[in-house]
Amino acid sequence: MTKNTQQQPAPVANLYQVAIPSPLRKQFDYLAPADYHDTLLPGCRVRAPFGIGNRSLVGIIVGCTSSSSVPRSRLKAISEVIDAEPLIPETLFNLFLWAAAYYQHPIGEALAAVFPSLLRQGEAAPGPGEPGWVLTTHGKGLPETALKNAPRQQQLLNLLQNQGEATTAHLKSLGITSAITRQLEQKGLIAPTTVIQASTAAKPLEAPLQLTPEQQQAIDKVTTEGFQCSLLHGETGSGKTEVYLQIIQRIIEQGRQALVLVPEISLTPQTLKRFSNRFGCTIAALHSGLTNRERALAWEQARTGTAPIVIGTRSAIFTPLAQPGIIIADEEHDNSFKQRDGFRYNARDLAVLRGQRENIPVVLGSATPSLESLHNSRQNRYQYLRLSQRAGNARQPDWSVIDIRRQTLQQGMSEQLLSAIGKTLKAGNQAMVFLNRRGFAPALRCRDCGWIANCHRCDAHLTFHRNPDRTICHHCEHNPPLPATCPACRSNRLTLLGQGTARAEETLQQCFPNFPVLRIDRDSTRKKQAMANMLDQVSTGQPCVLVGTQMLAKGHHFPDVTLVAIVDADAGLFSPDFRAPEKMAQLILQVAGRAGRGSKPGQVLLQSHHADHPFLELLSTRGYSAFSEQLLTERSLTGLPPFGYMALLKAEARSPATSEAFLNFARQTAESFQPDDAQATCLGPLPAPMEKRRGRFRYQLTLAAVERKTLQPLLSRLCLYLEQAPISRTVRWAIDVDPQDMS
Repeated sequence: MTKNTQQQPAPVANLYQVAIPSPLRKQFDYLAPADYHDTLLPGCRVRAPFGIGNRSLVGIIVGCTSSSSVPRSRLKAISEVIDAEPLIPETLFNLFLWAAAYYQHPIGEALAAVFPSLLRQGEAAPGPGEPGWVLTTHGKGLPETALKNAPRQQQLLNLLQNQGEATTAHLKSLGITSAITRQLEQKGLIAPTTVIQASTAAKPLEAPLQLTPEQQQAIDKVTTEGFQCSLLHGETGSGKTEVYLQIIQRIIEQGRQALVLVPEISLTPQTLKRFSNRFGCTIAALHSGLTNRERALAWEQARTGTAPIVIGTRSAIFTPLAQPGIIIADEEHDNSFKQRDGFRYNARDLAVLRGQRENIPVVLGSATPSLESLHNSRQNRYQYLRLSQRAGNARQPDWSVIDIRRQTLQQGMSEQLLSAIGKTLKAGNQAMVFLNRRGFAPALRCRDCGWIANCHRCDAHLTFHRNPDRTICHHCEHNPPLPATCPACRSNRLTLLGQGTARAEETLQQCFPNFPVLRIDRDSTRKKQAMANMLDQVSTGQPCVLVGTQMLAKGHHFPDVTLVAIVDADAGLFSPDFRAPEKMAQLILQVAGRAGRGSKPGQVLLQSHHADHPFLELLSTRGYSAFSEQLLTERSLTGLPPFGYMALLKAEARSPATSEAFLNFARQTAESFQPDDAQATCLGPLPAPMEKRRGRFRYQLTLAAVERKTLQPLLSRLCLYLEQAPISRTVRWAIDVDPQDMS
């Protein structure tokens, strides 16, 4: 890939290198547009002819050149200049170019991560202001209790009576849906408008909380001038968010902006609400749940500086800021920061690099930091900040491991666990039951011949779901008809194996009929406001049982949850993925951190068939610091990350032989590129942990080295060679640099 030098083209060159959305790892040379005499700078969008016929695509100027490998007579001219000036600053554009090269992805396809969809299509950036609502004359004259029988409508009416106007995005963050605004509009009480933010200065609404000595020390040590990367290792409930808020307050008082990254879209609304309650300024939200226009508008607010605070998921790392001041990555350990397909970048790592290039501080926060971040702090690359105590009167919960070997279980739950839930509810408190497996049962089996319902497209069992009864593959969404009898022996003695969240919900409802059981997983929260409504019910403090998947594990504050029960703590103990123990520990501790966050003491119960496993004993008795220390020691002995670097070359095809043949060719090629004393090593090809998925057989080749400077040149040369090799057309292949998931 040609590197961008950001040099302005000489007038005589008249040739531009353009990144076009294409799977090819190259840029394309074009003549300057006719009758356009100004210089096109890197980062400007253009429209250029591509392929056969009159087809044209939106691309980005990457650089200029005085010569081309294509004869000048065959070069086409840029057909339209969309931007006279680049929409993203030079520093951020260079970071994007670096990321595309480092993660070995075609630069044209990687552009999808940089611009919102509307801008990628060649649309102009949205103008100032954003859609919102204002009271009509009739609405202004109503008393404050006019709609008391419709609480949400009354909330909106009162809000507009106090503020005059409000943006649609702000209303959404408060749980006021489009249905509510539509009802008031039909009543003639409100009307649509365009809200222009007159000022970007932050006006504190809620007063900052009283800090603990550890919180104050952490804030004092985070600089607001120049680059500094800090790892904020704070126990769950220790007040990391309050540290973020008070640091951000300092930043925006200086007239600069803060970029806050959260791992998942489910965390964005609650984070947005927390920030909105604290600051009286525009907050731009960037995530996949927005419409194309909403996303483009938020992107433009960040770029122009209208929004002092930007909150988003991983792709927000490429959002331009007019006055960058700080980048914060919350739950920095979370795998969601790593893109799993296409442009496989890691937003957490790019946050550190962006902070360095823009000379601003970066804060990585987590209760269970990744081993990479812990290692960097021990190498003094990151400043290590510790919050060891929970804020307020809260204290760490007590842990107990329940050995369920030789026990009679009620749908996977022991008598001890159910008894503890009952005592919790009778005491007027709330309990959380964690089971990271959605659906009713993970398998359907014949009791006579042993047949199990499997997906014919994947190496996986079909999961049984209720309401309506059906079986679904959670990997490819294959949904075959539910068999009435066994396809193998025609027996009607079909039985369900294992437990999912829906089955746990049913069991808990039977055991505790006088208390509500709230299931929170991907199935139960599909409808709009479903998640918010359940969380509102939990926030009342009334006794209830929460049951769900890892959606419950991150960022939620439930002060009345005093018991957390983990039904199956064994996942990750025997996985072939070397990262599995780390992920297991992080998930368990994140879930356990929901207990005892208020003034009431908390308790954590872990059910296990391997209660004496060293990992569980170490985690439950000595905590994450000792656990991560042991894992780092093991990684050091084996040369695994963070003590080495690796990439996965993945291939999939209709037959396993085709995938394996391609990777054998790739391995031979990689080895031929290296001298005899090369530091890089190859392992495989081997079948992926799930060999068959979506009807294709998946194999992978691992390339590893002690240093990046050994691995990166090899990957660059190998990818370009494979792209041009005829055998590459027989498979789908991709490269994953610094993989976080070995599957």
